[in-house]
Amino acid sequence: MARMDSILVTIILFGVPAILAITLHEAAHGYTARKFGDRTAEMLGRITLNPIKHIDPVGTILIPLALFLMAKFTGGPMLLFGWAKPVPIQPRNFRDPIRNMRWVAAAGPLSNLAMAFGWAAIAKLVMLFPGMLGSGLITMALFGVQFNLVLMALNLIPILPLDGGRVLYSFLPWKLAMSYARTEPYGLVIVMVLLVTGVLWTLMEPLMTAGAWLIGVFTGL
Repeated sequence: MARMDSILVTIILFGVPAILAITLHEAAHGYTARKFGDRTAEMLGRITLNPIKHIDPVGTILIPLALFLMAKFTGGPMLLFGWAKPVPIQPRNFRDPIRNMRWVAAAGPLSNLAMAFGWAAIAKLVMLFPGMLGSGLITMALFGVQFNLVLMALNLIPILPLDGGRVLYSFLPWKLAMSYARTEPYGLVIVMVLLVTGVLWTLMEPLMTAGAWLIGVFTGL
């Protein structure tokens, strides 16, 4: 019973920052799209901090939970990632579809970087006042930093339909962009293959390292 209670507490400590990271990432896409003239996400209630609106049963709950439990029971590394329901966006509503879509795509990873900074600030505060704030909060905060950096790095990989793929698409010449767009139906399969072979983490590591360096420079964490 004690073991189950411990697992439940751990799930809460890791689950809160993970769900926030995934759902705010999607909300950032919708908010930025609205700024550029597309109100599709707003009309569907997707520009919200309510995680229920963004949760994908598989990507937000099942996959992260399975990876967490696998690491917990095998003693392996805690390598978590996930995704939410994509925010519906209609680029034809943008004032400048190509350039605006670039910023809408970038908004998700940038929101994760911002959240990583926020969790780092919380962790630093806990370290400064260890007697006033619980150790569980620092565990949550440090995981918040890690998970947001993972999500940022994952989404910056230039594979459609990831955000990095959409940013790359916006810079390509028209004909090359059209050819590149045809790879989108296979994008998630490619990502899963890269994950299984270990190549995915190799691609993500420089981006995570750069993010961690920035956080260290500004927060001293």
